[in-house]
Amino acid sequence: MQQADPSSPSSTTGSTAVAPRSGLDRYFTISERGSTVGREIRGGLVTFFSMCYIVVLNPLIIGTVPDSTGMYLGGGTEPNLPAVAAGTALIAGLLSLFMGAWAKFPLALAAGLGLNAYLAYSVVPLPGMTWGGAMGMVLLEGVVILILVLTGFRRAVFNAVPPFLKTAIAVGIGLFIAFLGLFNAKFVTTAAGTPVQLGNDGSLTGWPTFVFVTGLLLMFVLWIRKVPGAILIAIVTATGLAMVIERVLHLGAFAPADEAGAGNPGGWAMNVPALTEFPIRLPDFATLFTVDPIGGITAAGVIGASVIVFSLLLADFFDTMGTMVGVASGAGLVEKDGDIPHSQRILVVDSVAAIAGGVGGVSSNTSFVESTSGVAEGARTGLAAVVVGTLFLLSTFLSPLVAMVPYEAATPALVMVGFLMMTQITDIDFTDVEVAVPAFLTIILMPFAYSITVGMGAGFVMYVLIRVVRGKAREVHWLMYLIALLFVVYFLRGAIEGFLL
Repeated sequence: MQQADPSSPSSTTGSTAVAPRSGLDRYFTISERGSTVGREIRGGLVTFFSMCYIVVLNPLIIGTVPDSTGMYLGGGTEPNLPAVAAGTALIAGLLSLFMGAWAKFPLALAAGLGLNAYLAYSVVPLPGMTWGGAMGMVLLEGVVILILVLTGFRRAVFNAVPPFLKTAIAVGIGLFIAFLGLFNAKFVTTAAGTPVQLGNDGSLTGWPTFVFVTGLLLMFVLWIRKVPGAILIAIVTATGLAMVIERVLHLGAFAPADEAGAGNPGGWAMNVPALTEFPIRLPDFATLFTVDPIGGITAAGVIGASVIVFSLLLADFFDTMGTMVGVASGAGLVEKDGDIPHSQRILVVDSVAAIAGGVGGVSSNTSFVESTSGVAEGARTGLAAVVVGTLFLLSTFLSPLVAMVPYEAATPALVMVGFLMMTQITDIDFTDVEVAVPAFLTIILMPFAYSITVGMGAGFVMYVLIRVVRGKAREVHWLMYLIALLFVVYFLRGAIEGFLL
């Protein structure tokens, strides 16, 4: 029998030779997952640009609120936003590298929205509570959730969730991030007479809106035409357009109009697309290692600290599960039995992220749903997360460049990903009431309540309730009863905290 010549494109028997795989390909199983190194890099770039806003937004949330002693995060009686930004980027970079290199999953991590707001507006105002003490609560939450992962409890919970609820979670996340993209770009805004409205006055006006619409339309056109890198091309093009417009018109940052007509409703949301300083800056890591768990327990008391840790844990616990399902579904990585490759490692990394966020002084870090934008660009492996992590580490030095990409240029990716995730709704049987009602609540409450956790909780509670009402209590996994009970406590946590604290 003749042997194929490895230097020839095909053997003499007519079979096609397989190109030798690189070590990078073998380590991340890139070919097995139907991807390429180029796609992984593009996916990582898209994910980074979709979530790099956290480097700016996290400091604005936790860096501008003094603790009960009048001190700001990073030390001092004045806000130290550069230090919070540098710490945010550093921890996000290290954790995303960890996720990509060890869990080999296209999921990036950073400081979690909602969790940081809870610390800023509910925890640090408590009498005697410092920012170090608040970060100590985050550290303790991370330790508890890591124990739950290592004992297999968190994975058991994941396996107990019915497949249709996992699909509903992915669809709900799609709606949530689409709304997030529309709202962050000011395509829809809050209004006096209605919860939201189109644009700033019920219509589309302003150059930033023009950039958003242009980027979104370009993204869909390129995607329909199957152009590789459609999402990244649209983001870069929209950013370039925004820079030209800002250079000519000097629109500045968005500010809502008041009753006197003052403000700047035609400005850019969050980031102004212009370089106002030298693009390289040495980072200030003043937030690192300021964590003080003993001080936090002393300030809140044992019961109060337990409530705080439980609230953080419950939100983090289920947000990550929903995000993991959404990313895996978009990447086609959910196996026939509903499992996800390396799910245990993914959960370990996410648990370590909470600990790292507390030690880094930048709030609990968690898996970011914006990773789905990179998946839509073709990312299927951990190499994409490694790219994201590398860019976050670089952004500790290049924060002026990160701040140059406006929401209006980046958020079209979230809208498009929302559409792609919504297509999975056809897998849900809405003719079965036991499926339809829990799935419906899961899907609509994520955007309507502006919380992935709330949507998941409503779906879980309703699933258990309907099964019990229809006489199928024994068919429900015992963990689903426990989850439903915990979610009931979560929904009532405000009343519980008011009673105990």
